[in-house]
Amino acid sequence: MSFVPFLQAASTSTTGGFLSSAVLMVLLIVIFYFFLIRPQNKKQKDTEKMLAALKKGDKVTTIGGIHGIVSSLKEKTVIVKVDDNVKIEFSRSAISGVENESAANEKSAKDVKKASDDAAPADAGSSEEKK
Repeated sequence: MSFVPFLQAASTSTTGGFLSSAVLMVLLIVIFYFFLIRPQNKKQKDTEKMLAALKKGDKVTTIGGIHGIVSSLKEKTVIVKVDDNVKIEFSRSAISGVENESAANEKSAKDVKKASDDAAPADAGSSEEKK
C-alpha cells in the first residue's frame, strides 16, 4: 500500500478543504485545553496550596498509602509520625492528601442532620396513619 495517491489527493485539495481542516484543528486544540490542560493546572495549583498550608499536627496520607501525623516541617521535607516511636521523613511532594478534622466533623454533622430530616417525615406519616 502506497501513500503517494494519498499525498497527491491532499496536495490537490481546494482552499475550502484547508479552511475546514484548520477550523477542525483549532476546535481540537480548544477541546484538549478545556478537558485536559485546564483541569490538570487547577489540580496542580490545589496541590501546591495544600502543601504550602501543611502544619504540625495535620493528619496526612502519602502517595505510598502511609497514614500519619506531621511531626515537623522542613523546607523541602516533612517528618511524619507513623507510630509511637516511628517517624519517617518524606519529600513534600510525596504527601497526597491532608485529612482535615474540622471538614470531617462538618460532614458528619451534615450526614446526621440529613438522616434526622429524612426520618422526621416518615415519623409524621406514621402518626397520621394511627389517627
